[in-house]
Parts: sequence; C-alpha cells; structure tokens
Amino acid sequence: MKKTVSTEKAPKAIGPYTQAVISNGVAYLSGQIPLDPATNQLVDGDIAAQTERVIMNLKAVLEASGASLESVVKTTIFLKDMGDFQKMNEVYGRFFTTNPPARSTVQAARLPRDVSVEIDAIAVVS
Repeated sequence: MKKTVSTEKAPKAIGPYTQAVISNGVAYLSGQIPLDPATNQLVDGDIAAQTERVIMNLKAVLEASGASLESVVKTTIFLKDMGDFQKMNEVYGRFFTTNPPARSTVQAARLPRDVSVEIDAIAVVS
C-alpha cells in the first residue's frame, strides 16, 4: 500500500510522478531542483544558492510527508559539475548537522532544465 504526497510549498511535479510516496513508514522523495515554488522559476545564484533552494524544497515535501530533515536516512545528489562539490557540501552540511544520512553524489551529464544540482531523499515517517 502506498500514499502519494503533494504540497504547494514545493514545486509541482513537472512530469508523470509525485513529490513523494509513503510506503510502510518510509517516504521516498522525488528529486528536487532549484525551483522557487511560488514562481515555478529557477532561483538565481551559484551552486550554494541552488543547493539551499533544493534542500528547502525537500524540507517542505518531508514535512508534508510527516518526516523531517532529521529523519532522512539516504540522499542522492546529482551535480552538473563535480567541481561544485565543495560549495554544495558546505550548504548541505548546514542542514544535516547531526547524524547525517547516508549519501551518494554523482556527476550527471544533464539534469532537468539544465540545473546544476538535483537531490532526492528517503526518510522515516514518524
């Protein structure tokens, strides 16, 4: 059994998928890109600004799922350029300060809307 999750506080899905699915007490979040949910436009700025927007979008979906950043057990980060890793990692570390989740980071040839970063997550729902 699964339950889909959607919130206005994060960008609407731009394809045939949902922002998150909950199954057996686990929330599986679709990848978020640096879209401002109020305007559905890409945020201006460097990889740090884009990473912050992505994590804020994930946080909104997590909260709508009954989860939080603290309950995330795994993330996958897709970077357009692995040269952005250090700046991305500094922002990421501000949000995941204690007991950070497991993580994979990969360089992708191309991401939706040619963004520099996309992150998905898996979290335990309380």
